[in-house]
Amino acid sequence: MNASLPPAAAGPARSDLDEEAVRRLVHLFYDRVHKDAVLGPIFSGRIAADAWPVHLAKMCDFWSSVLLKSGRYDGRPLPPHLALGSDAGEAQFARWLALFRPTALEVLPPDAAQAAIAHAERMAHSFRLAIGFHTGEDITRMPPVR
Repeated sequence: MNASLPPAAAGPARSDLDEEAVRRLVHLFYDRVHKDAVLGPIFSGRIAADAWPVHLAKMCDFWSSVLLKSGRYDGRPLPPHLALGSDAGEAQFARWLALFRPTALEVLPPDAAQAAIAHAERMAHSFRLAIGFHTGEDITRMPPVR
């Protein structure tokens, strides 16, 4: 910890947040996505059954980079989402968040869960805006995805 910063300014202690917690988050979340009536068909239609391990590993790298600052993810997450077109609308992003929030709260320490949820909410809104822009929607008054 930086001695010149008060403890609160240095950030919360996350000693119980590790790669295993990230793996549990990703695997449980995508298990729920895979079984979900709204999102399951979207993911199954684009990710072959034998490609799920690769997708899960990539998502573990992504969330490790976000939550642990590991730097493991080296990709561009927006382009695959742009290709979804109408399958990536308000309802789908809202459902994604509705599954993600309780999963994060269930498997992560409270401070890490809140950080993950805040990141997921910003990401959902950002992706929704980008997709809306690319499909010609008026994004100037588009509210955040909830």
